[in-house]
Amino acid sequence: MAMVDPDVSKVSILGSESIILGFHITEYIIRDVLTSIPASNYVLITDTNLAPLYLSNYTECFKRVSRELAEKKGSVKEPRLFTRVLPPGELTKSRKTKDEIEDWLLSNAVTRDTCFLAMGGGVIGDLIGFVAATFMRGVPFVQIPTTLLAMVDSSIGGKTAIDTPAGKNLIGAFWQPQRIFMDLVFLQSLPEREFANGMAEVVKTAAIWNESDFIKLETGVDAVREAVLNNNPTVPLQGAKLDTRTEAQSLLLDVILASARVKAEVVTNDEREGGLRGLLNFGHSIGHGIEALVSPLMLHGECVSIGIMKEAELSRNLGHLSQVAVGRLARCLSSYGLPITLDEKKVKDRIGNMHCHVDDIMEVMKVDKKNQGDKKRIVLLSAIGNTLEKRASVVSDIDIYKILAPEQLVLPVTESATGPRKEVSLTTPGSKSISNRALLIAALGQGTVRLTNLLHSDDTQYMLAALQSLNAADFDWEDNGDTLVVHGGAGRLSVPEKEVYIGNAGTASRFLTTVLTMIPKAEEGNASAAILTGNARMKQRPIAPLLTALTASGANIKSTEKEGFLPIAVTPTGGFKGGRIELSASISSQYVSSILLCAPYAVEPVELVLVGDQVISQPYIDMTIAMMESFGVSVERLPNNTYKIQQTSYKNPEHYIVESDASSATYPLAIAAITGTTCTVTSIGSNSLQGDATFAINVLRPMGCVVKQTETSTTVTGPPIGQLKPLPTIDMETMTDAFLTASVLAAVTSNPQGENITRITGIANQRVKECNRIAAMVHELTKFGVTASELPDGIQIHGKPIKDLKPPKEGVHCYDDHRIAMSFSVLSSVVPSGTIIQEKKCVEKTWPTWWDDLEGKMGVRINGVDLGKKKGQVSNVLGRASNSANKKMDHQKSIVIIGMRGVGKTTLGQHAAETLGFNFVDVDQHFEKVQNITIYDFIHTWGWEKFRVKEAETLQELLTDPKYHRNYIISCGGGIVETADSRAVLKDHCRNGGKVLHLVRDMDQVSSYLSRDQTRPMYGEDMIGVWKRRRSWYREACNYEFVAYAESLVEGGWVSPGDWMAIKKDLQRFLFFVTGRQTNHVDLTPGRIGIPTTFVALTMKDLGAHQSRLAEICEGADAVELRVDLLQQPEDQQNDLKSYIEYVGEQLAILRRSVPLPVVFTVRSKGQAGTFSDNDEKGMFDLLRWGQRWGCEYVDVEMCWSNAAIEECIANKGESKILGSWHDVRRQTPWGSTALEARYDTADKYADIIKLVGVATSMLDNIALEEYRSDKVNGKPMIAINMGAAGQLSRVLNEVLTPTTHPALPHAAAPGQLSLAEINTTRHLLGLLPLKKFWLIGTPIQHSMSPTLHNTGFNALGLPHKYGLLECHMVEYAEDALLKDPEFGGASITIPHKVNIMKYLDRVHDSAKLIGAVNTVFVRYEEAEDGTRQRRLIGENTDYLGIMRRMQPLMLDPTKPPEQGLVLGSGGTARAAIYALHSMGIKKIYLWNRTTSKAYELQEVFKSLCGVNVLESLDAAKIAPGVIVSTVPADSGLELPEHVYGGVKGIICDMAYKPRRTKLLLQAVRKGWSCVEGIEVLVEQGLAQFEIWTGKRAPAQCIEAEVLRKYEL
Repeated sequence: MAMVDPDVSKVSILGSESIILGFHITEYIIRDVLTSIPASNYVLITDTNLAPLYLSNYTECFKRVSRELAEKKGSVKEPRLFTRVLPPGELTKSRKTKDEIEDWLLSNAVTRDTCFLAMGGGVIGDLIGFVAATFMRGVPFVQIPTTLLAMVDSSIGGKTAIDTPAGKNLIGAFWQPQRIFMDLVFLQSLPEREFANGMAEVVKTAAIWNESDFIKLETGVDAVREAVLNNNPTVPLQGAKLDTRTEAQSLLLDVILASARVKAEVVTNDEREGGLRGLLNFGHSIGHGIEALVSPLMLHGECVSIGIMKEAELSRNLGHLSQVAVGRLARCLSSYGLPITLDEKKVKDRIGNMHCHVDDIMEVMKVDKKNQGDKKRIVLLSAIGNTLEKRASVVSDIDIYKILAPEQLVLPVTESATGPRKEVSLTTPGSKSISNRALLIAALGQGTVRLTNLLHSDDTQYMLAALQSLNAADFDWEDNGDTLVVHGGAGRLSVPEKEVYIGNAGTASRFLTTVLTMIPKAEEGNASAAILTGNARMKQRPIAPLLTALTASGANIKSTEKEGFLPIAVTPTGGFKGGRIELSASISSQYVSSILLCAPYAVEPVELVLVGDQVISQPYIDMTIAMMESFGVSVERLPNNTYKIQQTSYKNPEHYIVESDASSATYPLAIAAITGTTCTVTSIGSNSLQGDATFAINVLRPMGCVVKQTETSTTVTGPPIGQLKPLPTIDMETMTDAFLTASVLAAVTSNPQGENITRITGIANQRVKECNRIAAMVHELTKFGVTASELPDGIQIHGKPIKDLKPPKEGVHCYDDHRIAMSFSVLSSVVPSGTIIQEKKCVEKTWPTWWDDLEGKMGVRINGVDLGKKKGQVSNVLGRASNSANKKMDHQKSIVIIGMRGVGKTTLGQHAAETLGFNFVDVDQHFEKVQNITIYDFIHTWGWEKFRVKEAETLQELLTDPKYHRNYIISCGGGIVETADSRAVLKDHCRNGGKVLHLVRDMDQVSSYLSRDQTRPMYGEDMIGVWKRRRSWYREACNYEFVAYAESLVEGGWVSPGDWMAIKKDLQRFLFFVTGRQTNHVDLTPGRIGIPTTFVALTMKDLGAHQSRLAEICEGADAVELRVDLLQQPEDQQNDLKSYIEYVGEQLAILRRSVPLPVVFTVRSKGQAGTFSDNDEKGMFDLLRWGQRWGCEYVDVEMCWSNAAIEECIANKGESKILGSWHDVRRQTPWGSTALEARYDTADKYADIIKLVGVATSMLDNIALEEYRSDKVNGKPMIAINMGAAGQLSRVLNEVLTPTTHPALPHAAAPGQLSLAEINTTRHLLGLLPLKKFWLIGTPIQHSMSPTLHNTGFNALGLPHKYGLLECHMVEYAEDALLKDPEFGGASITIPHKVNIMKYLDRVHDSAKLIGAVNTVFVRYEEAEDGTRQRRLIGENTDYLGIMRRMQPLMLDPTKPPEQGLVLGSGGTARAAIYALHSMGIKKIYLWNRTTSKAYELQEVFKSLCGVNVLESLDAAKIAPGVIVSTVPADSGLELPEHVYGGVKGIICDMAYKPRRTKLLLQAVRKGWSCVEGIEVLVEQGLAQFEIWTGKRAPAQCIEAEVLRKYEL
């Protein structure tokens, strides 16, 4: 690429033009450095983010230019260039890194003849500047800042420093760079958030220095952002030369140049921070206080942005700055993507549940170097572009606290030393209603209009921003922001690039809904639809009547979440159609105004007819019409609430004054009324357009106030305090917003002569405002001790003496509603002791300076209050309990089963009913029974459409019928989801706590199955096509899904009996989980046997290819993690019949089929050390929702996502436990940091188990982790580990669900992950897992398989324990081992000691007592009454468990065991056999023994438990056992009479294990019976012993393989 000589701009600092700006100036930089700062060595240092992008270009350029210059000079020697690449981030700015750089330089013989080049952000600049300042006592250095923040802030001024554990920038020096090169091309590689981070400093410098620069920033948002974020050059090296520089690039350079000039001038005049330089800290005093708490979750510029707003509000509160200026700052910062409050969604998404307590912020602010002793100094503004002083000003703590506090304490005027202010005169802010209407009309109008007294509030800001995004008009500010100049677009509108967000602005939402239908078409390349959305409360406010009317008029509007509510998507259809429109106006007059305002621009003249009940808030409709006429549009009023508007356009007048807000005027007037003082509102009188202007006349005068009203003012004088009169009844339909003000006055009325009750009616629309205001007023008044209740369209309040009012301890909850906050601050002005008003910021909707004016103008004292949690405080109970906010399911509600025909709805539905003890009903059969006609005949007669209607009605009737709505399995026909009505019934069932279960099978298998069934045709439809159509409807309607996985089909399209039984078992496990009967969760009780608990993290791409090894991989683990983000659907399985979701569901089914462990369902994002996209929140939570639908025991939810998404996930968790995870891959949240505490708090709020993962680079990181863990010992279960080889110790020390790997896995899921065996081995070496000795006690035992069995298991899991033989003919010889050896862990007991052993035991399980023998002894430590830990020996018999565990899997259905069982023999093992058969549920147990008397003795033993039938003779016995257990010796040669086997193919177990196949078993095999060998039972009972002793699942496969290998030898 050809080189160009770029056009650059220069800024002088400290007498030298050393700040140089331009585009594409790499070669310029190298040439200037080599010629202006000659040296033998140049050291260029950057970071790993920048090196791949720029380093090679710089080194090549350096070599070329240095060679060229050397040749010109005739010099042979060229300067050396050293480069070093450092890790990015604040941790690099350390003593350690500085030492490493210096040692590296010295080792390369770098001398004083050196120049450093720092290419990077603030970290690199600060660090390398300090290295340069101290290396060889100071060498030159050059700043090449690559971030906007570094360009305009840290690179200018010569401040250099490193961080220490005690704090940031505590060791450093002033060392001025020789050059500061700002190549603005660097900004194009910045993430958008980093660009915004720097814009905070740019806005700051303009705000303190030059209003003209600020105006450029206000008006040039789109151009500045385009120059940085839309990097699409039309020519090479665009911008390097002036003739190729775009307007956007010129503006970008201009605003950065202006910011650099400001800092340069300040530094030049005050290099060492004597006073003037302190001005650059505007926004930083408070911003740094916040940053200290939330860093690194929030960036420096983001914190400064919030600090700018708080310090501007402080300036306003102290009377130095106008609200207009504050509003301009807020708009400007927001437009560049910066936060302006800590309550914003984007802030909450970043810091989670963390609360920045004012006390903590103030504590940080104490150490600000600008402070004067203990007095804080803050830069105060007097106007945009001007500061109050040329230095930071002294401000009292109480004033700062008042601004920062989220709650306001309003103190009663009656308790102040001076009493209430006797006379007050003020002007209220502009009307919100009129401001919104004026903005919209002016934007749609022709020509230019200047709007004055416009309300500067959240609502109008949302409206203004929306109109800008729609390209409706051009806007400018004049008179320091007091005047808004609107250049109307004459109806020009386009689809916005992003969704239009309007917060909780109801007026804006209703008006903009119709405006969006005016968009004529979607431009090519833009979005196809305009999206209008708001906050959570806005999404609950109805808009259905307006949507219905507009849709009927031809608009294409779709509610994207809930029908009739925001968000909505409006697809252009050629503009607002108009014509005759019928609209219900009984809910909100704003619907009417919305259509009226847009009507002049309709395609056809509009005739608007208001239908239904009485029209609400007629004065607001009249206001709209009057304002339309002011802008040149007439509305013809016709009878029967009909309005006609012709096609025309608004004509903007030169000026329009927005009338003050009459609703807001009621508050100061009410303060006069309640405090007995006088107040004059100079901007509201009898000429007002607003109905609320009559409040003083119609409400306050009847209550006993003296009222004087002129055309333009209203004066109220209240009666003496406590003497307001009640209003027996008042209709406030014409001033509904003012009812809240009247309500708080009614709370303190008195009427000695009669009833002291006020009844307010006509306000039904107030239930659908920012909140249900009527209910809210009743609730909050009750907290003061006031009796209040709701009326059908109003409220009733009983007056109470002021002295009896009690302020609520927790304060007044304002429901984010400005009118509630202001109304209760009126009441609070007289309530004894002071009242806390929560959510104080909500007043900014209509009166941003309310709290300033309440104190400064009305004389009511206020103090700041923060009820939140301070740093280090334990989470409050509400926070800890909040994760239980998930919707509680009613497990007895009927379960509805849906799915395609052929998936097994009837068969599996009946099995589900039997499993849960429910009844079963088939909807199709019920339909035919009720309608008395077959479905085939019904469809043939009435058609499909009619059938679907009746089908939906049938389902609805079943779910509401008392007989069927509980304890039923309701199986639906495959087409139940075909209609929206049926789907609505199903979704309502889910919402109301019921379960809709979607049954799924492989569609290829279903197709094969149905193809052979000619008895049930598809009525001419292709099954695959039907599935494709219904697939999304099934998923929409269900809240659970079960995948009936079959490996393959047998001949004829059938599922094999084995697969079918496996499916039934899987379904049973699934149903037990989702109904809460057996949730299969891991026991995480601290100190239990089996610590640590672990889960093995699977890393296979496809489980099907590794199914045979899954059991081996999971051996010893307590749970298994399915890493969904690592799964890759094989190409041969990627088709229309198996989507990715269906593939994942099948993978989960394969896993469950293979292992019984609880599943941790994990989708790990890239930023959290996984592979899933960091930018697809919806996709992430869609997958997690499927994990919940599939009944996974644990769902891993990363705490880096938005609170809203996490909360929605929690709400649907069912019985799944939430594992809240945070992986600090970038080392931004060190152990013990505030940033990590924020993540912990978020997980603590939402999750059941907390998972925190760091990265260790040294042992110190593990020590820090363990200190952190010790602080959380009383909290929720927590997984806390470090990744990396250095962090492996943390995995060993973690005791809760440690993630593990296995040698058979393709790779570990994370760096440093260990196997369970490795963890146990290391824990033993550390003394955390002491060796235990286990014995086999009895005789003869020399040939026992038990040592092989147990030692194999111990070795497989890395356990240090040893199992040996203790042969003795008397049990007393085992006393030393049993009672005295501290290493004794347990014992297997065999003959002849199974009974005698009991005398040593502290407790024997009931099973062993009944069997009369103990074969297992184990140790437990229990806490005694005196608090000491006592060693206890406990006895159990696992023989019966071995029999059960081997025989039950061979049953066709273990829940339906055979009716009869037969036991042969009467010894100790026969006892275990009888107990096993009884435990399996066999009703009739027969017993035969050669010595019949012994059999009868055994019958007597079991009399209390079950009936045992003794057989005198097998030959004569008429029995049909399905299960037989033989306990007679193998050498007896026993065979059974042929008739005992009968025609049933049963299961037989021979407890003798030498030989493996006894004569009895060989006989049974010939009869087709399934056999269980004695050696198999031996292994199984040993596995049961192993699990009792270790608390771990035994590694069954390797144990059995080794036992059988040894057995065969």
